[in-house]
Amino acid sequence: MPRVRELEVFRVVLPFGRRTESLLVKLTDHGGMIGWGEAVTPAPKAWSRLEETLGAELVGVDWEHPDSVPGTDPAVDLACWDLWTRMRGVPLADAIGGTRTSLVATVRLTPDASLESLVTRVNQQVCAGYGHVTLDVRPGWDVEPVRAVRAAYPALTLAVDGAGTYTEDAQLVALDSYGVEVIERPFPATDVFAHAALQDQVSASVAVELRSTADLDDYLTVRAAKVLLLRPSAFPSLSEARRAHDRAAAAGWDIQCTGGEGAGPARAATVAVAALPGCTLPCDVTQPPRNNQIVDPIVGANAGVIAVPLTQPGLGHTVDEARVRRLAKDYFHA
Repeated sequence: MPRVRELEVFRVVLPFGRRTESLLVKLTDHGGMIGWGEAVTPAPKAWSRLEETLGAELVGVDWEHPDSVPGTDPAVDLACWDLWTRMRGVPLADAIGGTRTSLVATVRLTPDASLESLVTRVNQQVCAGYGHVTLDVRPGWDVEPVRAVRAAYPALTLAVDGAGTYTEDAQLVALDSYGVEVIERPFPATDVFAHAALQDQVSASVAVELRSTADLDDYLTVRAAKVLLLRPSAFPSLSEARRAHDRAAAAGWDIQCTGGEGAGPARAATVAVAALPGCTLPCDVTQPPRNNQIVDPIVGANAGVIAVPLTQPGLGHTVDEARVRRLAKDYFHA
């Protein structure tokens, strides 16, 4: 039974790439075991809530399972899971029901200055071992880049991500003739019927990123998509992310785990969730610069494959605490 002796929270701004902010939570139990968690781009009031209430909720309190910890947020929930699984000597992926030992990865490519430059970047990733590429598309940058990449790589598995920027579906429908496997986030997630109308017109699977099982039920009711983009860090707990996985898989949807943001612990949680049996599509944890991470080994792909850490308990990665302390902009402990 865990009992937290010490709680530490760090506000960290990563030094490279988009300079995203993370809240890192370190829990130490009375036996000296440590668990780490992370919230990526946390809500504006997250810091004050953690500072004002978290100590009383956790320090000195016995709990049986991470789901029984009251009032947690994603960083605290992940830290509890990391601590709980380390105490039991089991990997996080195994504890939540994961069955895979390795994952196929996709690599995400942003819009480019020219089609020639884009094709060159695709070539670099193919040569690095990636067999699945996701192209970010936007209105005005969609059909031509997909056509150029498909002409250069007829057999490459392609997905596109609209990041919710489309209001009409004509260009998205046009992409279907180029063998696109998945059209991710074409419209804002609140527009269920726009997704349903697109799915009716294309053979590609429409993918939507949702943050609750209630939102997922709305999509399932009208058959508005075929793929769930599952971002574990967007859910209040790993168990809630697992419930969304179970519901989507039971409905016959494919699932892609995504979550390349953050300093390492949140990315490691993405890999653990991606090991679940329903996560049938390539995992996306390739977004930020690799030197942004504060874990060893870093979380990422090698030749298009991501290893699921199954020989180490918990997250399976060691946090570089000295670097965390150097990067911390704010800190408190209880």
